[in-house]
Amino acid sequence: MYHLSNYLLEDVFMIHDMKPEDIIGAYKETTLDLYGSICRVVLYTDIETPYPDGKLIVSTTDTNGIITHVNQSFIEMSGYTETELINAPHSILRHPDMPSVAFKDLWDTVNRGEKWQGFVKNLRKDGGYYWVKATVIPNIRNGQVMGYTSVRRKPSRTKVEECSKLYATMH
Repeated sequence: MYHLSNYLLEDVFMIHDMKPEDIIGAYKETTLDLYGSICRVVLYTDIETPYPDGKLIVSTTDTNGIITHVNQSFIEMSGYTETELINAPHSILRHPDMPSVAFKDLWDTVNRGEKWQGFVKNLRKDGGYYWVKATVIPNIRNGQVMGYTSVRRKPSRTKVEECSKLYATMH
């Protein structure tokens, strides 16, 4: 919930940005409750895009998780354009199979000024997904967190299989 001009607004921040015509294959639909009291309708499939060898996905966000920079690998793996990603919440990549407790842990950790690492199943614009081994580092200037840098790399298949089983028990 957000306060705007002293009025309490509920369900104002429901994002319906995924379009059926962008989805490849048969899809399911669900609504996710995202960080910051935002809800998003997502369309997703069971189609995995393998993480390419030798690539790093890099992005930066402000302290609210709004994307301020992306590299070309991020654009390619997510299926979004740079214009669609910049100024969007990083949770645009939130896959419904990811337990919310993982993101709570991420935010709790980086808000303490500490580095967070974990395995994340990300949602692509086309409804598919890809797995990453993510490291999120707070960008600290003069003792204050100014934003975050996230670097993602290819995870081992063993870790992906372990996390898939574990995350399914955490919903």
